[in-house]
Amino acid sequence: MSSNLTSQSWNHLNLNVNGIDVHAVRQGPDGDAAPTLVLLHGWPEFWYVWHKIIPGLAQTFDVIAPDLRGFGDSETPADIPRIQDFVRDLEALMDALGVERAGLISHDVGAYVAQGFAQAYGERVDGLFFFDCPYPGIGKRWVDANQVNEIWYQTFHQLDWAPQLLRSSREACQLYFQHFLRHWAGDETVFSDADIEIWVDNFLKDRNLEGGFAWYTSSNKARLAMIEHGPRPRPKIAAKSFFLWGEKDPIIRAEWADGLGDYFEDFTLELADGAGHFVAYEKPELAQTRIASFFAPGKAQ
Repeated sequence: MSSNLTSQSWNHLNLNVNGIDVHAVRQGPDGDAAPTLVLLHGWPEFWYVWHKIIPGLAQTFDVIAPDLRGFGDSETPADIPRIQDFVRDLEALMDALGVERAGLISHDVGAYVAQGFAQAYGERVDGLFFFDCPYPGIGKRWVDANQVNEIWYQTFHQLDWAPQLLRSSREACQLYFQHFLRHWAGDETVFSDADIEIWVDNFLKDRNLEGGFAWYTSSNKARLAMIEHGPRPRPKIAAKSFFLWGEKDPIIRAEWADGLGDYFEDFTLELADGAGHFVAYEKPELAQTRIASFFAPGKAQ
């Protein structure tokens, strides 16, 4: 296991919240006056995807990076998770840590959680910062002719034997996650061989493959309905929002941001030049600068 992952410089927490054991990393300045940011990862990710931006943000902010249920070192319950479960996990985590309000930074699966939390507990949100955000306005475009081949994994993950296949050898697991990390990045060299090994170590932990794949089983019905019927209406999210979107993301495409105005009342969109799906990992200086500016006291509210 990478020493960077287990370094004493990371403050690891393990809490029982909403009936499950949740792992998080928490970093921040001394004292309790710093505003809080909660970082919500996607798939195929866990808290470590934020490790390049946590130290810089923690100079000013109280930074909390949890592993979502089923991911990283958080528990994988037997039940298939619903989006409401992730939202309630976040509520319970904030309560357990004494956090009344927080800015939410999210990506991929985490963006669904952030949107759900903002709709249910808007009074506890100090602003929303999204990387490459799945939202209802994508609609039927998931299966456009130039896109459908990219989403095969969302069906594969629902097969009962998929985790068994990837766990059959370390090489099988390595080939699988290397594909996504490097194919979805704007520059595949951003994920070194050592990075790939960290991801493999993570997903070969007990039930981590099942935990990550369960999201796709849970979200399948809504995904198919969106593909069949197109974008679904919902009340606009009122929280001030910022989208930093990788211009070269092949799975959640930058051009799909064209409908954000139908779902967010007050937002700013910026394309991250040369970045793919993992903007915070590929362009950490840009990500950290934009986050710090957006959540500067009095800016996001």
